[in-house]
Amino acid sequence: MMRFELRLKTASILLGAGLFLLSPLLQAANVDSVRLWRAPDHTRLVLDLSGPVEHKIITLANPHRVVIDIPATSLLAGFGDLRLANTTITQIRSGVRNKRDLRLVLDMKQQVKPRSFMLKASGKNNDRLVVDLYDADSGEATFQVAPAASIKRDIIIAIDAGHGGEDPGALGPGKLQEKKVVLAIARKVAADLKKKPGYKPVLIRNGDYYVGLVQRRDLARKHQADLFISVHADAFSSPKAKGSSVYALSQRGATSASARFLAQKENSADLVGGVSLSDKDDVLAGVLFDLSMTASLDASLMVGREILEEMDQISKLHKNHVEQAGFAVLKSPDIPSILVETGFISNPTEARLLNTASYQQKMAKSIVDGLVDYFESHPPDGSLVAWQQQSNTRSRSYVISRGDTLSGIAQRYRVSVDAIRRHNGMASNTIRIGQKITIPAS
Repeated sequence: MMRFELRLKTASILLGAGLFLLSPLLQAANVDSVRLWRAPDHTRLVLDLSGPVEHKIITLANPHRVVIDIPATSLLAGFGDLRLANTTITQIRSGVRNKRDLRLVLDMKQQVKPRSFMLKASGKNNDRLVVDLYDADSGEATFQVAPAASIKRDIIIAIDAGHGGEDPGALGPGKLQEKKVVLAIARKVAADLKKKPGYKPVLIRNGDYYVGLVQRRDLARKHQADLFISVHADAFSSPKAKGSSVYALSQRGATSASARFLAQKENSADLVGGVSLSDKDDVLAGVLFDLSMTASLDASLMVGREILEEMDQISKLHKNHVEQAGFAVLKSPDIPSILVETGFISNPTEARLLNTASYQQKMAKSIVDGLVDYFESHPPDGSLVAWQQQSNTRSRSYVISRGDTLSGIAQRYRVSVDAIRRHNGMASNTIRIGQKITIPAS
């Protein structure tokens, strides 16, 4: 029996050795290009390959290094164009081992936690090796039980600019990238919200890097957001398609063929980001999920309608009602979530508009006006907006801050400029920073 086991082990070793010798022949590849992005908690290195490869990563200390070994692979790309300044990498070196294997050495500023995965070629894309170098102090997202609602808290709005990093999103004329347009709009939404008392914007992505679809929802939950808005720019095979849209989640199917197509396209973004969508979140289709989703879906549809009405003032609508489809990024059971398509970047006319700061600002304002209209009517318990609604029968004091105008204050508190002036004995509309005035009851 022992002799038979020995022969079996020897055969297994020889078979394994044979496969190892054959695998380089099957996996011979070139590194055609190298790309690099920095996210808030990690640096992403992407190697574009001519074919699938195996790889191994080890970390070394004193000094900190990350070593990437890729058998039977040649390096055709250089590293001179990579911007390392704002990353944890100080230098990238390369060498050849065993006359056929590629070794990359990343000299690091500090200790990192590497995570890597391969992406198979799809369409015109090459195979890719993605290496994420997480900062040593970046842990997994932690969630805390929300404390009892504090008096006059801010309403937190999570603003998600779609795509980013190696995922440019849709491309318009002149290679206009969706990821750049929607980030500009998202930043303008955040800037507008900052000016409104009682609202706190949180940007899910504030730079050119990719955030996984599940992680986007997790970040919104981490910040205990009251609303999640994902901003995108649509695209279609025909350049004639046009119009803005608002979408909410559907658990039972898409409300139209275009909604189904769009959801499939946006959900595939995680294949670019390196995350499979067939994960544990699908299990949330149970009873608990259904119960919690009912309230958030109703709120999503209501706030979506308010934003759609505002968008109708500045752009043509693709559909004049909130559509629904199975967007992965909207599957948060406890946060009302909507996806805003600001227009068709594939339409030359709309692409030109979307690429201008003035139109981006108009689009941002319509989004903000819509969500403020919703929260004015449905303020969360314990928020400043709820307190204002409860106190609208009483006068209140207000301290003038930078950027305030009397007309803006009057609009915010739904009173007239003349009423504020009379109530405070003001001879003109002139106000100064730090001045304390009283807002009369509306």
